[in-house]
Amino acid sequence: MPDPEIDAIRAILAASPRAADLAERRARLDGFGALYPTAPDIRIEPIIAHGVAAEWTTAPGADPARVLLFLHGGGYVSGSIASHRHMVAEAGRQAGARTLALGYRLAPEHPFPAALEDTLAGYRFLLAQGFAPHRIALCGESAGGGLAVAALVSLRDQGTPLPGGTWLSSPWVDLRMQGASMDSKAAVDPLISRGYLEELAAAYLHGADPAGPWCRRCTPTCAACRRF
Repeated sequence: MPDPEIDAIRAILAASPRAADLAERRARLDGFGALYPTAPDIRIEPIIAHGVAAEWTTAPGADPARVLLFLHGGGYVSGSIASHRHMVAEAGRQAGARTLALGYRLAPEHPFPAALEDTLAGYRFLLAQGFAPHRIALCGESAGGGLAVAALVSLRDQGTPLPGGTWLSSPWVDLRMQGASMDSKAAVDPLISRGYLEELAAAYLHGADPAGPWCRRCTPTCAACRRF
């Protein structure tokens, strides 16, 4: 049975094909986000979280002691606070918590481990602000979901108290692209293809091993670890 919501997404994607130019790709994704305006009752506060651009969003009635730390998608090369603002704000509303979206650095200008460093810095910012670890949920969509998993591994290996939970939406956790559905669903997937993911992974990893332990490369030398 046809799904009208999926059909609507397909129509949006077809009306704005992915460009070859990276700047145009980034503008395209932000443009998709602009199709879903943030509700007028959401309070928005841009901040710098231990050197990382970030944004608080708060819905009425949100518990100030609980927070969702959100990492946007975009294949590590695009996406932004703006592209996912509506999604983040409404997730916070449903969770009854504040949200902090991180504008982590993007590849290819800032390849691995820059995004991971920024995520660790954002998490430690929340700890420094007095949030109890069990009151923090680490959240991510697509590449942001994979980044959240990498951050959890890094925090565990560093002995840092872990967040109370995670919420991952279609997380990209295998940069080796071993999943069979990448090929079996190629004809019906309107957004993702093997070749495109291979391009994104190469830009982000910049020669790093996609199967390696995420934190050993940046501990103890990574900026986020040295800073705290």
